Amino acid sequence: MDGQRHGTEGDLALPEGGRRRWAAGDPTARLLTVGAALLCAVAAVAVGLAATGGGRVGAVLPLAVLAGLAVGVLALTRFAAYVLLMLAVRSCVDLFKLSGPTAGRADGAAATRAMDPSTILAVLFLLAAGLWLAAQLRQRGRLRGSPLGVAMLLVGATSLVSAAGAAQPVPSALEALRIGTVVVMFVVLEQLMPDLPAVRRVLLAAYASLALAVGYTVVLSLLGHPPAEVKGGFTRISGPFGQSTTFGRYLMFMVIFGFGIFRYLSRRLRLGLGALLAASLLFLLLTNTRSAILGAGLGLLVVAVLHRSRRMLVALCLVAVAGVALLPSVAHRFGQLADSTAVGGGPTGNTLAWRVGYWSEIVSLANRNPVTGIGPNMTKFEADEAKKPHNDFLRAYVETGLAGLLAYLAMLALCLHTGLNALRRAPPGSLGRGIAIGFLGCAVAFVAVSAASNVISNVVTLWYFAAFAAAAGAVARGLPAEPTRLATPRPAGTGWHNR
Repeated sequence: MDGQRHGTEGDLALPEGGRRRWAAGDPTARLLTVGAALLCAVAAVAVGLAATGGGRVGAVLPLAVLAGLAVGVLALTRFAAYVLLMLAVRSCVDLFKLSGPTAGRADGAAATRAMDPSTILAVLFLLAAGLWLAAQLRQRGRLRGSPLGVAMLLVGATSLVSAAGAAQPVPSALEALRIGTVVVMFVVLEQLMPDLPAVRRVLLAAYASLALAVGYTVVLSLLGHPPAEVKGGFTRISGPFGQSTTFGRYLMFMVIFGFGIFRYLSRRLRLGLGALLAASLLFLLLTNTRSAILGAGLGLLVVAVLHRSRRMLVALCLVAVAGVALLPSVAHRFGQLADSTAVGGGPTGNTLAWRVGYWSEIVSLANRNPVTGIGPNMTKFEADEAKKPHNDFLRAYVETGLAGLLAYLAMLALCLHTGLNALRRAPPGSLGRGIAIGFLGCAVAFVAVSAASNVISNVVTLWYFAAFAAAAGAVARGLPAEPTRLATPRPAGTGWHNR
């Protein structure tokens, strides 16, 4: 790739000098991005406190207008900085949600949901990304792609086709739109990560989102208003998200990938990431989300085996024992798997038995249109219990038909293939190897948890999964070689480096 192509990776329209400054790390752009992220963090805490006091709408609307204007300007002038900012703050955007939790609801909240800041930001992102990708295609003649990217595009396309024939097109189209943002985010990040420094910036933005999410949860907990919900008699930490299950799955991916790259970071970054991962493990247990806890355990097992780390295996066992001993609610929650819960029963208990019964009921919904399905998000409108399928394989078949199921299976298979390819291509002792191991752990957890959860519904979670997948794809393509250890003293401005 020549120098001119490098210069246009991150901007819609900037003079050549401006492109060069951003590629090298423009201090002004960096200051603006960090300042905007801090502003969003302060706003998130303010909105959380306002929501506690019942002033949610009054707090959200003025902030949404100001944030929308600022983000729009950033998207049109410094697209790379805009994408990094979206990754950094997306974990806290649901604090501005006006429609409230939608899990299991089959009501007329589609209009309100369409006005959620997360939906508006999704539309803005799709428009800005579409313009930027078109500019890149015109200038370069082609876009960087991968088989995984093609599979994700097929998932998005089958969702759109299914939504067009849905009985209720508005909520179905909104769901297809949300899935589309994940697909476009992956395609955009494939273009924005041509080298290791670009990969580092994306990973730094992703873990900045974790710092915001954990910081918000810690601050409100210290103020006596922990962000939580009560389900089936359990108080479950939900963080900056509307549901504890979403927070749990988000933490699952961040913890797995974090342990994958941890040993390849500088000492300073290891200290910061170590503190985040410790807090994340605690909050993951406090979400009481069984699928996310088991998925994190499986993914971390993959990471430990690939790292050949006995200490990590021992640490995992100790965390599991300590979690059960010190957090009785976790042990009680898993103990409910021995209970019996019939379809239509309470919101807790042996939900696995409930899910198996529910799956046998909703699979027949696909008979109406076995090729393209009944439309994304339509199961909860068509089923008697008004619940999502709690199985992404079944959901892909029922809601997007055989075409959508094949696309979804291809996406999962290529996620695993991308991780394995990255593992083969990454030099030993490099950050690239940590990225490959971390993503492979995430991919295994994704496949396992998808069998009993609505992972595909948690679009905010999938943004970060897409970021990790794009990073692994960059490693699989072959990144420029770097020394396994940097000389001392470390040059200013570097952090996410190989050891």
